[in-house]
Amino acid sequence: MAFKDILERFKKGLAKTAQLFNVRSWFGRKVDQAFLDDLEGKLIQADVGVKATQRIIARVREEFSGKEADDDLIAFVKLELKALLTDAQPGTLATAPRKPTVILVAGVNGSGKTTSIAKLAQRLKDEGNSILLGACDTFRAAAADQLAIWAQRSGSDIVRGNPGADPASVAYDACDRALARGVDVLIVDTAGRLHTQSHLMRELEKIRAILQRKIAGAPHEVLLVLDATNGQNAIRQAEVFTQSIACTGIVLTKLDGTAKGGVVVAVRQVLNLPVKFVGVGEGLDDLQPFDADAFVESLFM
Repeated sequence: MAFKDILERFKKGLAKTAQLFNVRSWFGRKVDQAFLDDLEGKLIQADVGVKATQRIIARVREEFSGKEADDDLIAFVKLELKALLTDAQPGTLATAPRKPTVILVAGVNGSGKTTSIAKLAQRLKDEGNSILLGACDTFRAAAADQLAIWAQRSGSDIVRGNPGADPASVAYDACDRALARGVDVLIVDTAGRLHTQSHLMRELEKIRAILQRKIAGAPHEVLLVLDATNGQNAIRQAEVFTQSIACTGIVLTKLDGTAKGGVVVAVRQVLNLPVKFVGVGEGLDDLQPFDADAFVESLFM
């Protein structure tokens, strides 16, 4: 997809955050303490995070103190934000040397995990991969049913167990089928769980152990789906999940429904994890590889 098209999708999805910044109101103001306090407040409201906000404010004070805010200041803030994000590897997923590539997906209920899996499956299928979904959320029958519907829409196969079945056993069966059929990618869904539910986190660790035992190098990606509207609480969720299952990347959903789009920066700075995909709408094609340039430009409309 051309950068122009990606930028348009991001602008639409990040409109609420851009309205919060309202950068045109900066023009003509003197860069004094009142201006810096206002800028700091907007960055915090957008959930950019304390660490990144402090860095940006310090750099603006150093370069523009006493000057009049203009296009140069906006360009400077853009560069600072991009510098905090450009070492990520947007949309790049690890590939196993021998198929299948195994992607484990975790997240809390309501984060958009299941629909993100569907969108990811569609994207990978469009790239020519055969896909198998492992429905390891056996605690909620509706979750497996929802995943089955998405699997049918994307033309993917699915392995599921009976309601209440051991999730690890479903993961085991999914690995067997993936190996037997020679599929390219196995995507494993897991039960939505709060990061405070230690017994459920242990269940997640058990699923990961099964994948490791059955397929060499698996899971090759561990993606954590976070709801952008949760802001800083999403950071805490990510910290606990990463400790349990060694997350390799973030899928950040619902950016189109929040003014807290700056949480992308906070996730990167606090967790040192790449934001690999972002959800900027409801359609199957609205899960976009994260692009730092498009993201930052979209905040300054």
